[in-house]
Amino acid sequence: MSGVSPFFANDVFRTRDVVIFVKSKTIPVMIDTSMQTGGWPGGQGVTWLDDPNNDTFQVTYSDGRFGGFLLWGSNEASDQYIAYYKNQPTYRFAVMAVGPWVISTTTFEQYTYASRTGGGPLVPNVYTPGEKLRFSLRGYFTPEDEWTLSGDPRAPNEIFVARVIQPPVPTINNNYLELQSMM
Repeated sequence: MSGVSPFFANDVFRTRDVVIFVKSKTIPVMIDTSMQTGGWPGGQGVTWLDDPNNDTFQVTYSDGRFGGFLLWGSNEASDQYIAYYKNQPTYRFAVMAVGPWVISTTTFEQYTYASRTGGGPLVPNVYTPGEKLRFSLRGYFTPEDEWTLSGDPRAPNEIFVARVIQPPVPTINNNYLELQSMM
């Protein structure tokens, strides 16, 4: 295991979408109706919603915009046998993380935007230590500028939200992406 931090060894207990190593700030937020209906994985990127009729902190799925990420998924396997089961979507709340977190997550784009949307063979994204990450159009961590790739008029997306610490490797970290958030 030379060159690999002991924090990211295979023996880290990984039953959630996000494993926390260094935490920062959290904000309780209300989720919008689309998130209540569709659910989300832990690590989901979110962005703020402006609602003049609602005085609460409300978020929705990120489309590449900044906001934060949700600590827990709406229906994670670890919650199946506890009172927290489906609590977040039922009561329309989540816990959003902001600031410099160090996490390990499964919520990242495994394949390039072109291969996911083009109908061809799936091409894996390559993650390298130190590389800056954005949120994809569906709110997952990615090295690609999906605004530019999709022809979005907001391009280019220069909103960097994290930096890679350890790429996903089956023998080192069970295919989790270790990163430090920069939000």
